[in-house]
Amino acid sequence: MKKKGKHLRTLRDFVRWGASRFVEAGLFFGHGTDNPLDEALALVLHAVHLDHSLPGGWLDCRLDKAERRAVRKLLQRRIEERKPAAYLIGRAYFAGLEFLVDERVLVPRSPIAEWIEKGFAPWLSPDVGRFAGGPPRVLDLCTGSGCIAIACAHWLDGLLEGGELQVDAVDISPAALEVAAENVARHDLERRVSLIQSDLYDNLPEGRRYALIVSNPPYVSEREMRGLPSEYRAEPTIALRADDDGLAVVIRLLAGAAERLSPEGLLVVEVGNSATALAARFPELPFTWLDFERGGDGVFLLTAEQLAQHQSLFANEVNHRESTQSENT
Repeated sequence: MKKKGKHLRTLRDFVRWGASRFVEAGLFFGHGTDNPLDEALALVLHAVHLDHSLPGGWLDCRLDKAERRAVRKLLQRRIEERKPAAYLIGRAYFAGLEFLVDERVLVPRSPIAEWIEKGFAPWLSPDVGRFAGGPPRVLDLCTGSGCIAIACAHWLDGLLEGGELQVDAVDISPAALEVAAENVARHDLERRVSLIQSDLYDNLPEGRRYALIVSNPPYVSEREMRGLPSEYRAEPTIALRADDDGLAVVIRLLAGAAERLSPEGLLVVEVGNSATALAARFPELPFTWLDFERGGDGVFLLTAEQLAQHQSLFANEVNHRESTQSENT
């Protein structure tokens, strides 16, 4: 970072200056902000222990010497370390809620948040949550920080009939589940969000079915991984990369969904840039690709009925992959 200028005095000065330095350094934005000004604003406010609730006029307040030093240091770290701002700040926002984050989990940013806030209307019917002998349930696979699970518990509770909504949040990574546990406690949801270490469906309670299965699984191909900016490569590889052109985890997820959904249940999955490959792999599947008012794509919806009708497709894919792996070993 260039030599500190004496002309920098106010919050606004540092936001403008930081944004300029970010552009000069060629930083990438895509982990909660999509431009250098918003990124600089988030870091500057955090450095002086303020947040976005600050009235705009206060941006012209002058900083004291210690505050200026703290701001410069944080802006410098963003440039030198090439980590998402959320990791430097230690928190991120998703579906209007705040989450603790660090390098053990992805930075929350899935566009699925928009549909959680909408209650997945009109696809998720209120009576889909009625189960014999139990409350309505949601399953979040590859939960990471727990942001999707917690957002579902927050926004969907009361929308489904049959009692208080329960959410199972699954991840294969013990480290990720440690972060998720902090967030569950932070939102006072220990009674309603259960954390389960599992490779997708493996360790789920036998016979348990869900009104909704939602997931942001690993779906980045090896080729795409090699081209990712440093900010993405600062995130855990296990949460990003998947074999088979990015489809390995998604196919297993599809294969097991039908037997875990209630008869009227829904599966919602983000596959990002692997959407084209997935549609080409399963041209028979009637994917509903969701639209987003706030930006985003690559999220599909399938009903339990649609999944059941095409179960043999998924089974064949899984069996083929397992036999190929066996031959290679």
